[in-house]
Amino acid sequence: MPYKAKNYIRTFEGNTPQLGKGAFIDPSAAVIGDVTLGDDSSVWPNTTIRGDMHRIRIGARTSIQDNSILHITHAGPFNPDGYPLTIGDDVTVAHSVTLHGCEIGSRVLIGMGCIVMDGAVIEDEVVLGANSLVPPGKTLESGKLYVGSPAKPVRDLTDKEREYFTYSANNYAKLKDRHIAELSK
Repeated sequence: MPYKAKNYIRTFEGNTPQLGKGAFIDPSAAVIGDVTLGDDSSVWPNTTIRGDMHRIRIGARTSIQDNSILHITHAGPFNPDGYPLTIGDDVTVAHSVTLHGCEIGSRVLIGMGCIVMDGAVIEDEVVLGANSLVPPGKTLESGKLYVGSPAKPVRDLTDKEREYFTYSANNYAKLKDRHIAELSK
């Protein structure tokens, strides 16, 4: 029986998640509403991606790992436009991360247990260390390692760290293909 990601997605108020070529969603994950998942991206066990009151856009070769929660900020009297959630290409979102109504650039590594809040922006080529908190509205500038709660810049990234972004993205793209093959048996 071939793997069908559509078994793990749910329409909400007429919005059905859109999946790029080769996208993988683990059977235990929930992807709901106005969500677009790019080519060769992956959503791992027990992750929730809930685009029920705003949109979520995830780029190509992006990995959303186990137990992560992705949501939006709805439009309302305290925030007239709300905040969608956008994630670029070649992003690795580690285990148990919460991303809420924020913007993540391309070639980013978000460590385990991080929280990125409403209106925050993480520019391209950033590493956010494990258990860091990015408060509402904060911008993390490109080319740096950030750690802490609240997250603060520690140093510039090395060339080797910059090379890791695409290595990690490609590694998870290959791994999700192995999972698709196993689920298709």
